[in-house]
Amino acid sequence: MDYLKHITEKLKSKKNVFLTGGAGVGKTTTTINIIKFYEEEAKKVAKLASTGMAATLIGGQTLHSFLDLGIAGSLQELEVSGKFEISKNVKKLISSMDLIVIDEISMVSDALLDMIELRLKQADFRGVILVVGDFLQLPPVVRGYSEVRFAFEGAAWERFEFETVELTHIYRTDDSNFIELLSHVRDGFVDEEIHNTLNTFIKPLPQDLSEFTFLFGKNISASLHNKNQLEFVDNELHVKEASVIKHVKSVKDTDIERFMDDARIERALELKIGVPVLFTRNSWNYFNGERGVVVNVDATYVYVQKKDATIVKLETLGQSKEAWREKSVEGKKEILQESLFSVYQYPIKLAYAITIHKSQGMSIEDLIIQTNEIFAPSQFYVAISRSSNPKRLNLIAPKKQWRDIIFVNKKALEFTQKL
Repeated sequence: MDYLKHITEKLKSKKNVFLTGGAGVGKTTTTINIIKFYEEEAKKVAKLASTGMAATLIGGQTLHSFLDLGIAGSLQELEVSGKFEISKNVKKLISSMDLIVIDEISMVSDALLDMIELRLKQADFRGVILVVGDFLQLPPVVRGYSEVRFAFEGAAWERFEFETVELTHIYRTDDSNFIELLSHVRDGFVDEEIHNTLNTFIKPLPQDLSEFTFLFGKNISASLHNKNQLEFVDNELHVKEASVIKHVKSVKDTDIERFMDDARIERALELKIGVPVLFTRNSWNYFNGERGVVVNVDATYVYVQKKDATIVKLETLGQSKEAWREKSVEGKKEILQESLFSVYQYPIKLAYAITIHKSQGMSIEDLIIQTNEIFAPSQFYVAISRSSNPKRLNLIAPKKQWRDIIFVNKKALEFTQKL
């Protein structure tokens, strides 16, 4: 099926769409192609997500900043903070959009969806909405011990009348047995056969750990492993500092720091000749999560040799933070996207370790998963589904039973199975 055509036809006929599917089925690629399709027709698209990191993956901004929600987590908090009423500028901005894309909808709570619905009503929004995500991956972030409540649990979800489009073909791997395993893990299903299959991935670790990428649940573990492995390489250290260009003088340094963290951009990229790296972007000659080895570094370029022996000559890539602003164009006021600032850095990071959270969207061939840092629902599924080659997948033996690691939110499972 031509999903791009199928979805754009639904959106053109004024139907809101929920685009879903498991990991590695091309949700982000499809979303970016839909955005491109709209923008090529000179339509305005708001590219939004509940977190900064998810927003950077589609080149957008957070729901809270676009909709002017401050730090409110609910309609009540919006009222208390004095932001319940919509400002003229925000009303004009929202009403000018043809399409609103909300990525990682699984991380949007029912209370946040209520606030989204309020703003769209206040702005008399006449466009369409595309929500994207998998409720069996990352759940909404909750404060303290509050109950997790998903977007689909509120009445607003019903009122949006989303038409579901599910992508099912996994592009990351063509191993049918592994695809079947991923399907069971996604559903949180573990029987004796799955238990035994997972145990086959517990192997003696190679002596040279630099061949593999460790996936950790915690930032500190990933940072420490990268630092320790880098010290083993007895070559000169090259530090490549990210460069920042502010296009709008009022931009705060804290906003730039946050953006760099969300976009997985290294402030100071530490490299040595001989170290393994992962590409952190997609391009015509490399993909996000592909592995290579640094073979040369000079003042302008970093040369990375891939497994097929081809050498990629890398220069810094710019990534910009954009926002919608009202501008005067030939005496007319128009709402246009403008760059607030741009950050330039090489699109690589050390391949020794990365966190599960920051591996989103990556396809990694040589993988070791530290199972003892799995603590959240669906986290193990997100980790194991990064693997593009099951033959090169290693699992650290867990201290718990597999069923205690492979768990999902029951409400999310019931909703997904109904689809």
